[in-house]
Amino acid sequence: MGYKIVMQYSDGTTEEADDVFDTEEEANDYGTYLVSCHDLGGEILHMSNPGDYPLSDDEPNFEVIEVAE
Repeated sequence: MGYKIVMQYSDGTTEEADDVFDTEEEANDYGTYLVSCHDLGGEILHMSNPGDYPLSDDEPNFEVIEVAE
C-alpha cells in the first residue's frame, strides 16, 4: 500500500498528484508543501501585476488517500 495526495481547490476542482509515498506522514508533508507552493505562486503573480492577479485568501486543501501500488 502507498499514499497519494488529492488537491482540492476553491473552485471545486481536484487534482491527484502522481507521486506515491510509503508513509502517510510523507504524503502529508508533501501536501503541506504543495499548499505553500500555491500560496507563494499567488504572491509572486500579485507582485508582478496586482491588477491582473489580486491576492486571494482561498487556500487549497488536500486529502491523503491510500492506494494499492
